Parts: sequence; C-alpha cells; structure tokens
Amino acid sequence: MTTIALIGPGAIGGTVAAWLAQNPALELTVCTRTRFENLQVDTPTGVITANPKVLTNPADAEGVDWVLVATKTYDSGAAKPWLERLMREHTRVAIIQNGVEHVRLFANLVPRERLVPVIIDLPAARSAPGRMVQHRHGIISVPQGQNGQDLVDLFAHTEIEAATHEDFLSRAWIKLCGNSAAIIPALTLRATGPTWNADLEEIVRGIVEECAAVGRAEGAIIPDQVVERTIENARTMPEGASAGSIHVDRLAGNPMEVDARNGVIVRLGREHGIPTPLNRVLVTLLTASGTPWFIRSHG
Repeated sequence: MTTIALIGPGAIGGTVAAWLAQNPALELTVCTRTRFENLQVDTPTGVITANPKVLTNPADAEGVDWVLVATKTYDSGAAKPWLERLMREHTRVAIIQNGVEHVRLFANLVPRERLVPVIIDLPAARSAPGRMVQHRHGIISVPQGQNGQDLVDLFAHTEIEAATHEDFLSRAWIKLCGNSAAIIPALTLRATGPTWNADLEEIVRGIVEECAAVGRAEGAIIPDQVVERTIENARTMPEGASAGSIHVDRLAGNPMEVDARNGVIVRLGREHGIPTPLNRVLVTLLTASGTPWFIRSHG
C-alpha cells in the first residue's frame, strides 16, 4: 500500500486527490484548512467520489510515502507544518503549482533530490470544499528520472495522462509563455478577443516575447511558434471566457499568483540583464488594483 498526502485540495488538488483515491492500492490523506465529508468531481466522463482521510491539524498527520503539494504559490509557506509531520527518510514531495520555480520555493523545506516539480494542465473549478468540476482531461508532466517515473505510476489508474520529459525546463517555460498573456484580462476584466486591435496585439506580443527571452536565458528551448500561438489564442478569446486562474481569482476577490506568473519574468529578466518593461508595468498595475470595486461592494 502506497501512502499519499495531498496538501491543498482546491480545484486542482481536489480533483487530483479524487482521481488518485479511485485506486484501492493507494491510501490517501487530504490536508486542508476547511473540513469536508468527501470529494466529488464532475468529470468529462461522469461524477467520481472519494472518501479519503481528511485532516485539518498538522499535529494529526503521520509520515507517508508521497506528499503532493497543490497550494497556490503565494501560500507555499502553509505547507511547512504539514511537511514537518508527513516527511520520513524516503518521502518524496511533488510540487503541483504554477510557474517555473517549484524547486526554489521548497528547497529550504525538502532535500532537492526528493523534490519533483509538476506541470499540470487540468482545467477545473471548485464550487465548495470537496466539490469540483473538471472541464477537460488532465495532463501532467514531470522531469525524467526515477522520482518522475514513480510519480507517473501513481496516475496509471486515473484518466489524468502523466508522463516524464527529458527537457522539463522547456515545457515549464513554454507553459509560462502561454499563461503570461492572461495578465491582461485579469487586469481589464475583459476577454481579449472582443477588444482586439493592433495596439493590444503589440502589448500581448511584447509580454510573451519578454517571457520567451527570459526563458531562453534560463536554458529553455522556446520555438517562435509558441509566441504566435499565444497571440492567436488571445486574439480569438471569446467574450466571457476565462483566461485562467489569475483571471478567475481576481473576479472572485481572491489573492492572485501574479509573482509566479509574470513577476518571475521581471525578476529573472533583471538577473539576466533582459528588459521586461511590459511585464513590469502590468505586474505593478495588477498588484495595485486588488479586488474589483463591484466585488467589494456586492460580495
């Protein structure tokens, strides 16, 4: 029996936990702030349910084989008291988060050789604690190696497609390039398609090209078509469409992963001497904008 603890059962974490719990060979514990009775996910192939052990107090946790951290990047510190109780000599920790700094955020808490960074593409939303809607089948990417392969094996009995990749760094930066343009609808609270014009295209292109330049300086291979594909996705985004979690979080009045998605482009660009003026300005504006007034007024 393989024991797993998942920290942070939000939209992504809760959906991942529910799928893993479908395998009777895995013993799952969910670590959360808010207690719930069970997990229920409305997936593209039907509703799945699970009844994992649910803990709200780190003092009640015991050592496990795997820890999956699915907190928001800005809330990574909340995993520390859980990790202190869940870690054993052989425990490995998978970081399921946005951005490209998975290892940096946890290297002070877990030995690097036991950290597994995870890129996940799993569109999902949470309607209440333990209640999720999964919009498409999920894809997980991890680095090549024994740790990565062992994590992939955990998902063998799920409908989440997991695979190892030799060039994980490039995959992480390619995803960040695709996500980087979402800062615009998060700031304007409008889909980019209906407001598209030459000036907006120039801004979107600049944001993504800055991201690609920094990623390449970090060692990633980012084809030019990644930039063009991101621009096309922004150009054709229909009215009312969500641009991803940063957009959804602002509409909900929640904290946003601005630093993990665009702030990192600015920070690492500065280290490499690469100008990132568009990302810097938009990060500053979005950080200063906070919760929209109509959400503050009406809840």
